[in-house]
Amino acid sequence: MDITDCKIIELPKIVDPRGNLSIIEQLKQIPFEIKRVYWIYDVPGGMDRGEHAYKENQEFIVALSGSFDVVLDDG
Repeated sequence: MDITDCKIIELPKIVDPRGNLSIIEQLKQIPFEIKRVYWIYDVPGGMDRGEHAYKENQEFIVALSGSFDVVLDDG
């Protein structure tokens, strides 16, 4: 797997007047087995997170609130 395999996956959205619902399930919306889940929050604007590398890794990233940039580099 390399950087060309990265893609945006649209999550299902169940619209309801009481509030919308989205579902994420491994091997359905996420095309791999989930081994760990973590949240990053309260990051001040302009700060960087991560800045490290993995030899092999698959991630599914969701912005629960606000927005962020994801920078990918395979070299």
